[in-house]
Amino acid sequence: MPSHRTLRIGAPVAWGVATIVLVVLWGVPVHHDLVFLWLFAGMAAFSFEPTRVVRDWLPVVAILFVYDLLRGAADGLLMPPRESPQIRLEAALFGRPIPTVWLQQHLWHGRHDLRWYDYATWFLHLTHFVASFVVLAAFWVFKREHFARFAAMICTLSIAGYLTYVLYPAVPPWMAAQHGNVGESNRIIASVWHQLPVSSAGAVFEHGKSYANNVAAMPSLHAAFALLLVLYVWRFVPRLVRPLLLVYPLAMSVALVYAGEHYVVDCVAGFAYAGATFVAVNKVWEWREARAPALEPAFAD
Repeated sequence: MPSHRTLRIGAPVAWGVATIVLVVLWGVPVHHDLVFLWLFAGMAAFSFEPTRVVRDWLPVVAILFVYDLLRGAADGLLMPPRESPQIRLEAALFGRPIPTVWLQQHLWHGRHDLRWYDYATWFLHLTHFVASFVVLAAFWVFKREHFARFAAMICTLSIAGYLTYVLYPAVPPWMAAQHGNVGESNRIIASVWHQLPVSSAGAVFEHGKSYANNVAAMPSLHAAFALLLVLYVWRFVPRLVRPLLLVYPLAMSVALVYAGEHYVVDCVAGFAYAGATFVAVNKVWEWREARAPALEPAFAD
């Protein structure tokens, strides 16, 4: 039988090789089911605790799967999609053409003439689907005492976003452009997916739209999760590196606006949701920790 040391080295290596095979054969995983299966295999390979992986992650997985199933139903569930308020606010803040139209007028050359920043935009958009969960998995493996708090933030932010989409379904720039209300705004992410040599990448994106809500633009959860990630890992990185972390949510926001997925005001709203989530969950956690010593004698009796 292989030694414990061999398994400790061989299991992560095998997981890494399997990841490469997954990307080559099926494309980049962007759906929660594939992302979680991939991460579960990785955590089991690094920790040899598959039962605890399932136990600790089950609440997170359940909440996010319900979110996936319900977010499409939020499309016009209670209110009709709103289009003009965001356009008027964006024009009042930045003038005409609004930022997403201006950026595409100056930078977009069509799906058959992609530039490096189009691929960078695609990549930044892609990180939304995996970055927070990879960091969460890293906390579970290496700093498990911080896992539950970050998991609670991820779930809280997802629920807050969903409730907002139900109450205020908002049309994104690319869709408003199809209605002739903002000027030209192409959906760049989809165009880049279809030009990539990664096997089945385009099909993955199209399949994802069956679960997507096209009028879930306010707030931008892409921008929100990017900032939430930075806020949570801030204290765990060296001071000299911290300012570089801020580049991620800012670059994500520029990419989203350029790609026609969100207005600037959507991203600002996403930042507000991330900040509120970070503060609220930390306050609840501190309250629970303060109560725990007071409850211990009662339980002891």
